[in-house]
Amino acid sequence: MKALKIQLVIFDWAGTTIDYGCFAPISAFIKAFQTCGVELTPQQARGPMGLHKQDHIRSLFQIPEIAAQWEKVHQKPWAEKDVEHIYNTFMPLQVKEALNYTELVPGLCETISLLRERGMKIGSTTGYPRIVAEPILEIASSHGYTPDFSMCADEVPAGRPAPWMIYRNMEALNVFPPTSVIKVGDTIPDIEAGLNAGTWTVGLTQTGSEVGLSLSEFEELNCEQQQERLHAAETKLKNAGAHFVIPTLNTLPEIIDQIESREF
Repeated sequence: MKALKIQLVIFDWAGTTIDYGCFAPISAFIKAFQTCGVELTPQQARGPMGLHKQDHIRSLFQIPEIAAQWEKVHQKPWAEKDVEHIYNTFMPLQVKEALNYTELVPGLCETISLLRERGMKIGSTTGYPRIVAEPILEIASSHGYTPDFSMCADEVPAGRPAPWMIYRNMEALNVFPPTSVIKVGDTIPDIEAGLNAGTWTVGLTQTGSEVGLSLSEFEELNCEQQQERLHAAETKLKNAGAHFVIPTLNTLPEIIDQIESREF
């Protein structure tokens, strides 16, 4: 049988193509909960990263320490209407915070050029709603990164780990079967969405939320500390089922070579 040809690569945004370390959502979640008298640690805020933002808030409320804080401050347990209230508070904060973290990750444009030279289409998915994503898309385009299609979590019946955003990319770009598609992302829901869609999955560690450091913070670590962070993130993504895990996008073309050289 003929060798597989990758036709489409679908990238996540924060922590994968922009916002090295994935800080914009974290800042907005912390500030949104603070308006209601509840303090989140950055580690807590990162926990459910990759989900639709409303699902992310719901997951945070399920952390016992956060639920206890809420009940102490408000004298009653959290309810679904509180998820909605936090989300409505979060949204304008997210629009503002996201604009502070729009720098492309190093090597992105070079990698995209290599993929396009090989005839691949470039898609994108994000947990951001369209109102947050649209300005980011425009800024990224001005910096040289313009996907062929983008899909936001509020434009499908359910965000990640559901496969719908991936399928919408495939439909819009007329690409099938799923085995000719790669989903690239830095979170467990990214990987799960790719697996649910039947695509190849590639996890990113160094630029992503699991490592959770800016480029300058990462470079301040010694080699051993860097490897510890990368290994911990790699283990999480592999345990989620990622077919491949790489530190940065620089080695993505090599991963595609490995996939395409296999016979099916």
